[in-house]
Amino acid sequence: MTDETVTTTERAHPEDGTRPHDDKVPEAWRTFMSTGWGPRSLDVPPHPVAPYAADRRARLAAAFPGERLVIPAGSPKVRANDTDYRFRAETAHVHLSGNQTSDATLVIEPDGSAALYARPSAGSDTEEFFRNAHYGELWVGRRPSLDELSESLGLEVRHVDGLEAALQGSTPTRTLGADEELDRVASELRLAKDAWEIAELQEACDITAAGFEDCVADWANAVRYGERWIEGTFFRRARAQGNDLGYDSIVGGGGHATTLHWTDNTGPITPGDLVLLDMGVEGRNLYTADVTRTLPISGRYSPLQRDLYALVLQAQTAGIDAVKPGAGFRDPHRAAMSVLAHGLDDLGLLPVSVDEALSEENRTYARWTLHGTSHMLGLDVHDCAKAGEAAYGKESTLEEGYVLTVEPGLYFQDNDLLVPEELRGIGIRIEDDIVVTADGALNLSAALPRTPEDVESWMGRYL
Repeated sequence: MTDETVTTTERAHPEDGTRPHDDKVPEAWRTFMSTGWGPRSLDVPPHPVAPYAADRRARLAAAFPGERLVIPAGSPKVRANDTDYRFRAETAHVHLSGNQTSDATLVIEPDGSAALYARPSAGSDTEEFFRNAHYGELWVGRRPSLDELSESLGLEVRHVDGLEAALQGSTPTRTLGADEELDRVASELRLAKDAWEIAELQEACDITAAGFEDCVADWANAVRYGERWIEGTFFRRARAQGNDLGYDSIVGGGGHATTLHWTDNTGPITPGDLVLLDMGVEGRNLYTADVTRTLPISGRYSPLQRDLYALVLQAQTAGIDAVKPGAGFRDPHRAAMSVLAHGLDDLGLLPVSVDEALSEENRTYARWTLHGTSHMLGLDVHDCAKAGEAAYGKESTLEEGYVLTVEPGLYFQDNDLLVPEELRGIGIRIEDDIVVTADGALNLSAALPRTPEDVESWMGRYL
């Protein structure tokens, strides 16, 4: 799941938000539309992130003494013609301000002071109010006023029209998305989560667990309508209690489970097969869960499925046990891969010894494991991606407050001639969201069954 940074407010639409086929507005209509409107306010409560965001801005400013830092929220992206994708503000911008409105830019000055340049709703006496299809209140709803945003975020908020003038002068300036060092430091700043962030992630995991429960509770329809039904069922929960999906849901029935990012979700759900569900809810404050379970569609694992599932579970347990302060970021991966490599050797699949297969110069076991066991998790599903070596390097270590996934898997492609026929088309992944605590780790997604016995008992309540 990639994070494409948006650093411009440019659109493919005219600035006034009109469309090529829109008629010219008669003066009588313009005058009539600008009168007779009463006040309308929004309920924009104080944002709980405000004190945390202020501390984050101070730490970021300290990393760039004497420099101005510019962090845009981005603009809606065009889907087709005059239709946009749902807007989601740039991650670092949200982390440093809490703002989720489009076309805003956070500016942090060298002295540590900050201001948000935002686009409020235009007044009812303007043409934008009733004619602008992208920002007009009658088209898309009322945007918060500058005062409402300021009171909510605990931050000075100014009109976006003043941004260009504010960036004039000789002060050295860095802009997120155009400056690799700023991108890196802003990403590193998100590695250790504070107590508020961990609570947000826990809530996202809890809603995600409810979404999985919804899917299993409606299993008859899943079998009837296929992967699409599960995708839609989970999305309903994500929108009802959260903000959105944290990423496109992966619903892989049968052989589709061997495709790591199978997001077409167009296949059948066939009794006797397994289905791999990799799904996560993004909460209202944009923190996301990322959880995977592999379920027996008939409600019970076959002996072969159960043995393979138990092997992956053993690998995941070893990976989770390796999560603790001071451990290397790659330690959970090494622990999980050691278990899987020995299991593959027991199946007679490795072309070399286990020790040789696990060496960096060989890694032949990875034909059937394919991916790393962990990534950071937070405001992005693959969080802190630009932190580089500090997060994902060979020498990087885990610290209290880091949140990462542990998600080993086994994937036997349906055309893999190097495995017995009965293994072909089986894909199994188990994934949980783990926070590094002072003395170990805590599984934020532990509410979902993990052992084969618990999974079968869970599904048995509905089948």
